[in-house]
Amino acid sequence: MHKLLLISLFVLAGFGAYAHLGGISGTVYDQATHLPVKNVNVILSNQGKSAVTNELGQYRFEGLVASMYKVELSHLSFKTQVIEVTVKDDETTFAKTLLAKADVELSEVVISSHRAHDQQLISNLDIRLRPITNSQEILRMVPGLFIGQHAGGGKAEQIFLRGFDLDHGTDIRLTVDGMPVNMVSHAHGQGYADLHFVIPELVQGVDFKKGPYHADKGNFTTAGWVDFRTKDALDKSFVKLEAGQYDSYRAVAGIDLLGKKGRDKNQSAYIASEYSFTNSYFDNPQDFNRLNVVGKYHGHVSPNTNLKLTGSTFWSKWNHSGQIPDRAYESGQIGFFGSIDPSEGGETSRTNFNAEFVTVTAKNYVIKNQAFFSNYNFELYSNFTFFLEDSLNGDQIRQKEKRNLFGYNGSISKETYIGKTNWTTTVGVQYRHDLTKRSELSHTKNRTETLVPYQLGNVNELNASLYADEQVQVTDKFMVNAGVRLDYFRNQYEDLLADPVNTRHASDAIVSPKLNFYYTFNPRLQLYLNSGRGFHSNDTRVVVPQGGKQILPGAYGSDFGMIFKPFPKMFINAAVWYLWLQQEFVYVGDAGVIEPSGKSKRQGIDLSVRYQLTKTLYADVDVSTARPRAIGEMEGMNYLPLAPLLTSTGGLSLQMPNGLSGSLRYRYMANRPANEDNSIVAKGYFVGDMQLNYARKNYNVGLSVQNLLNTKWKETQFDTESRLKNESQPVEEIHFTPGTPFFARLSLTLFF
Repeated sequence: MHKLLLISLFVLAGFGAYAHLGGISGTVYDQATHLPVKNVNVILSNQGKSAVTNELGQYRFEGLVASMYKVELSHLSFKTQVIEVTVKDDETTFAKTLLAKADVELSEVVISSHRAHDQQLISNLDIRLRPITNSQEILRMVPGLFIGQHAGGGKAEQIFLRGFDLDHGTDIRLTVDGMPVNMVSHAHGQGYADLHFVIPELVQGVDFKKGPYHADKGNFTTAGWVDFRTKDALDKSFVKLEAGQYDSYRAVAGIDLLGKKGRDKNQSAYIASEYSFTNSYFDNPQDFNRLNVVGKYHGHVSPNTNLKLTGSTFWSKWNHSGQIPDRAYESGQIGFFGSIDPSEGGETSRTNFNAEFVTVTAKNYVIKNQAFFSNYNFELYSNFTFFLEDSLNGDQIRQKEKRNLFGYNGSISKETYIGKTNWTTTVGVQYRHDLTKRSELSHTKNRTETLVPYQLGNVNELNASLYADEQVQVTDKFMVNAGVRLDYFRNQYEDLLADPVNTRHASDAIVSPKLNFYYTFNPRLQLYLNSGRGFHSNDTRVVVPQGGKQILPGAYGSDFGMIFKPFPKMFINAAVWYLWLQQEFVYVGDAGVIEPSGKSKRQGIDLSVRYQLTKTLYADVDVSTARPRAIGEMEGMNYLPLAPLLTSTGGLSLQMPNGLSGSLRYRYMANRPANEDNSIVAKGYFVGDMQLNYARKNYNVGLSVQNLLNTKWKETQFDTESRLKNESQPVEEIHFTPGTPFFARLSLTLFF
């Protein structure tokens, strides 16, 4: 009885002590905009407890004895702040913190074990040190990612990453504020991703990850994913004017609609617009026109619910000089910037509506809802083979479509403590539906006359997904992430050229598991192992002829890497990786045919280094190697055409306290095979760029120079069989688009 009484007293004392514990609840805001800041690292000093702010800038600590605590708040874009909070028995103390913007100090960058799977240290560093100045730089923020333009600037860029020639987006998922950019079953090819509707000055951040390792990322995520986040608010209204060589002009304006009154209510709204014109450096004037208009609202529907509404519209029209065969340039028939068919060009437009709701309930469930809609139009005229098929009229083709795209993303997550472990559970659902009208491929003449219709039909493609994700903070150093997603595709193609009109269907589903490990030895070293299954999706026009069964070939990847700070002002991210692709069928939009390919494997090394040389001078370098090969083919006949083997980018960035800033940057791509036996080689290049800016409170003056050394280089290259008008036999060789020569632009930005 005495023992029972003693045990009971201890239990009651424990319950009593627990009953009198308090807590800290806080919210972090941007001092300039008064909007919540997510992903702020929050450390309870000397307690071994840490947290990261959620979508509403909130954090919470529970089970604290009555005392005074020091709370340290840090974020790469802001000045670190330490606050003191007094906790009382049975009470949760609320703390509101405003963080001020600050220059980057690499010595303050901490490698955190908390939610390591979602850390974006490299991208946050780069966006602060290398502000985006043009639309091409948006994609180049991703280490190892290269782009190439081969249609005069109006067409989506060709993308290269991790041993992939990704064409215009076949195996990389691109989103803007969570809204998809890639177009499935596009008239020009699967995954076509045109980012030109994004105004560069409105990009707040770039999140990315290479490989198929995130459960909430599905279609197109074979090589990786990139999400561009636009600003929720403008610090100031602005007007920017640019002028440069080759009749290049650009005007951008952003107007803060609510001002201080809105910030005081945690609301913001702005409208921005961009207009560009250039004749470019080609012998034939490009007559390029682009117009962008965007409006965005951010506010609180309730104290715990944020609402973002974005609407935008984009229109572009241009001429382009097309691809040049080596023999035409080398013989002197045309110049380096000339053309064979000067009637190439195109027109495209896209209108978007995006609504995002984020709610944090009283029990700390984070509920996200997003609905989006896009109306899209595309028309492109090209001629890659000149007079190979039609010796009289030439081989010009038209690719055209009208599309409505709508969808929904939703998730619910909850952070739970079980003993000393922390569990973050997320369950989500995604839905996307694409409806195209009269997707077309036709043989044309001078853009005006249709000679032969090759393909004409309507695409109806649906992709519905479910996923579950668990992040477990096992100890202060060890975190495990496990996830799984289910993707279901339903495809329908209505062939309008068939007589009678023929409609065919296909459907399939695939399960994609993910498993990732992170071990943080200390704030300077972390090792990670990522593994996961993804898939290569196929064009509707590819899968419906396959007997009603869609083929969704699996893609299996793994990364083993480290994040390391050998010195306080040096940051290194390195990884060895492997990717195995089961099968793919490629719809070639330029020819309207299906090209099957077999299994493939890619392996390589990625290295990124960031180093703060002085208080104001920063250096960075990225190096990526890859060994892409087809499986099952003879040695020497198993090269993957145009897949990059070695790439590197880097430079120096200067940020002076007197407002002077600038950068010198380079990008290098080594020679690579242009065909399966490497008998035709796509030549590499080394190009340097420069940027200078002088900023004061109310204005900014800038100078941007592309190709500082005026290098003659080939931006995109293809092994193509073609015939010129005076030739009796076709020739197979490199066809290229010339890269930008020395190109200088001046800009003036006024703030008010």
